Amino acid sequence: QVQLAESGGGLVQAGDSLRLSCRTSLRTFSTYTVGWFRQAPGKEREFVGCITWSEGNTLYADSVKGRFTIARDRAKKTVYLQMNSLKPEDTAVYYCATRAGPPGSSYYTVNGYTDWGQGTQVTVSS
Repeated sequence: QVQLAESGGGLVQAGDSLRLSCRTSLRTFSTYTVGWFRQAPGKEREFVGCITWSEGNTLYADSVKGRFTIARDRAKKTVYLQMNSLKPEDTAVYYCATRAGPPGSSYYTVNGYTDWGQGTQVTVSS
C-alpha cells in the first residue's frame, strides 16, 4: 500500500496560483502512476492529471490543460500540482492517488487507482 498525504490547499482569488504537494512513500525506481483528482460539493470526483513516477510523462484533463502542471521530485518522494490562472470552478477537494504501472486505459478513472490521500481543500473566490 502506498501512503499519500496532500498539502498546500487554501483560499485564493480568481487568477491566482497555488501549488499542491503530494508526499508519497514511493521508492525512487518504483513503476507507478500518480494521479490528481478533485471533487466539488455535490459532484463526482474527476480526473485532473497524472504523471508517471519513473519517466515523468504527464496527461491532463482538457479543463485544466495549459493552466495546471504536474511534476515530481523522486528524491523528495513528492508530486506537485502547480495551478495557475485559477477559476472559481476549480474549487474542490484535491486528492492524489496511485496505481501500479503505467497509466493504461483507465488512467482518468477513479477506479483505476488503488491508494488515495485524504485530500486538501482549494477554494477560489471570484
